[in-house]
Parts: sequence; C-alpha cells; structure tokens
Amino acid sequence: MAHEHIVKAFDRELKELESDIIRMGHLAADELESALIALRKRNAELAEETIIKDREVDQLQHQIEERAIQLIARRQPLANDLRAVVAALRIANELERIGDLSKNIARRVITLAQEKPPKPLKKGLKRMGKLVLAQVRGALEAYEKKDAALALQVWREDEDVDEAYSSMFRELLTYMMEDPRLIGLCTHLLFGARNLERIGDHVTNVCESVYYVVTGERIEERRPKGDATSRILPSYHPDDDEEDEEDAASGKPSATPRSAAGGGDEKPDAS
Repeated sequence: MAHEHIVKAFDRELKELESDIIRMGHLAADELESALIALRKRNAELAEETIIKDREVDQLQHQIEERAIQLIARRQPLANDLRAVVAALRIANELERIGDLSKNIARRVITLAQEKPPKPLKKGLKRMGKLVLAQVRGALEAYEKKDAALALQVWREDEDVDEAYSSMFRELLTYMMEDPRLIGLCTHLLFGARNLERIGDHVTNVCESVYYVVTGERIEERRPKGDATSRILPSYHPDDDEEDEEDAASGKPSATPRSAAGGGDEKPDAS
C-alpha cells in the first residue's frame, strides 16, 4: 500500500514537472513570435516588451531545475521514470536558450527600427521565421503528446531551416558587396538569421530528448544539416583588378564584387 502511494505521488509530481515544461515551451514560442513580429514591423516598443518577457522564461527554468532535482532526491526514480526527469531538465535548458536567442533578435530590432530592409530580405527572414516557429511549436506538441513520430518529423525539418539560412547568408553577402552602405543593416540581419538557425538546432535537441523518452532509443539517423555557409565565399573576377586600375586612373569609383559564390551572378531585386 505504501509503495502504491509513493508511485502515485511520483506520477503526480512528474506530471506537474511536465506541465511546467509545456508552459515554459509556450512562453518561449510566444517570445519568438513576438520578436519576429517586431522584426517584420520594425517595432522597437514590441521588441522591448519581448526582452522583458524573457525573464519569465528564465525564472521558470530555475523552478523546473529545482523541482527536478528535488524529485530525483526524494523519489530516486529508475529506468523510464529517471529518463523522463532527466529529459525534462535537458528540454528546459534548450527552451531557455531559445528564449535567449529570441531576446537577441528583439535587441537587433531596436537597432534596426529606423532602417528599411530591401523587400527580398524581408521576405527571406519572414519565411525563415515561420519555419523556425513551426518547428518550436511542433516539438512542444510532440512532447505534450509523447509522439515519437512527430518528434522525428520535426527533427528532420531542421534541414529546411539550414537551407533557408544558407540562402539568406548568400543574399545578405551579395547585398553588402553590391552596396557598402548596406553593410551595417545586413550585418544585423545576418545575426538575426543566425539566431533563428541556432533556435532550429535547439529544437532538434528537444526532439531528440522527446524521442528518447518515448522509445528508450536514440535517433539513429545522422542529424540533418543543410547549412552551407561555411562553403560560401565572395566570388572573385580577375577582370575586376584591371577595371579598378582603369577606374583609379580615370578617377571613377572602384568596381564592387558581383555576387556571393554559389549564389549566381544575378543582382538581387532591391525593389
């Protein structure tokens, strides 16, 4: 009878811990969505509110850590139960990082509030933001429903985020080469896109934890990776040196690089 009471008490405490994880996840997702709206609308006031929201995510993470440690110390769970508690700790840490990266995006918005990015860049960031936000919400759903198949599906979708980031990286690099006046703006947008890509990586970690809790096994596939930015370099045209020498002799401005390697020689539509 006493054993049955202990089991019921543990189950209740574990459910409370998982409820806190779900609540923290929704707070982190809302923070990301708020940061993306602020970025799209260049709304500095909303960005400030988003930064403040991150405190609640941080506080909840601390509460979850304390509750999980106390649960392990009091109940000394084994096997599946221990796996569930440890996964909760890991997921809380990933969600806290997602909140921090969302806060970083909001901080960029405050700097960019008076700037007007070219439309193609706005569209690219908007698409990438939608992909990442859907990833976060999908991972939360997988955790809440203990759905290993959904966790694996969301895990595989990270490749789409990486590919979107590579495309944004290439496009931003091309804009900076074509017009040096856009370097400051594009640098901030590049960091924003990088933050989104990192959020996607943290989501894959959440999905791996969910999959492990449900199945007791690790995902055997190689982690999806579509990030090609490490292989992208500004393209070099030998004729540019001769053109620069001719321009210098005639007093004309030097020629600018034409495109980023891998992105073709087309100039982005800045309309």
